[in-house]
Amino acid sequence: MAKQTFTTGQILTSAQMMSLQQTALLGGSASGKTASYVLVAADAGTAITMTSAGATTITVNTSLFAAGDIVTLLSLGAGVCTITAGTASVNTSGSLALSQYQGGVLYFTSTSAAVFFQFATPASGDIEGVTAGTGLSGGGTSGTVTLSIAESQADLIIKGFEEDVNVVASAATGTINFDIATASVWYYTSNAAANHTLNFRYDSSNSLNSKLNVGDAITAVWLNTNGSTAYYPNVIQIDGSAVTPKVPAAISAGNASAIDAYVFTIIKTAATPTYTVLETQTKFA
Repeated sequence: MAKQTFTTGQILTSAQMMSLQQTALLGGSASGKTASYVLVAADAGTAITMTSAGATTITVNTSLFAAGDIVTLLSLGAGVCTITAGTASVNTSGSLALSQYQGGVLYFTSTSAAVFFQFATPASGDIEGVTAGTGLSGGGTSGTVTLSIAESQADLIIKGFEEDVNVVASAATGTINFDIATASVWYYTSNAAANHTLNFRYDSSNSLNSKLNVGDAITAVWLNTNGSTAYYPNVIQIDGSAVTPKVPAAISAGNASAIDAYVFTIIKTAATPTYTVLETQTKFA
């Protein structure tokens, strides 16, 4: 049903109410077309569907629609349907050439001008309208999309997916700089020689603080091998400053003749910096 004109006190029919609801949901009664078509005033508030297997056009002229009128356009056929400015102007930030299953809303800003808001991306699958180097970039017609993550976050995210393990044939002792950039899981395979300090940092040149925003969190795993004498990481640091982890139960020793897995979740809670660190210990024998 096309755009209606109502009078004071008029009782609306169920068909008119249904049409109002459809239009509010950017639908409207459907009008199927199989060949190139020129919009008419009665199309206001409706949905035009093009089902041609070949190329078609939908032409937009002036003095047919009022400011605020909309027409929903859908291309359902295999042929490309191009929205064409006749005597009216049509602007868009997307594309006026609609491939199969693409569509959008033609919104009139005046009786002689309209803006087309496209529902879908172009048929190639490319992502348009994104400045290269700021997040997403796409190949011209290949449909390939490259996601660029800021360097400050990339390694942390990638390491988390890969579950990289830094295997070291050494005995834990002294201060061990746990570089997150190297791996999120560290495994010392020789029997620990003493209780030791774990210092979490990003790498030798960058602090962990510089790579985490407030609200960010990372999880790191320390695998410590013990022989007949049990040792454990009794001091925990972030960028050289001691922190006190929260634990389910006090950790005061390791486990002899076992591998102890310590899981640390480090949450940056303030820019000062301030962290909440959660630690658990699990024995593997």
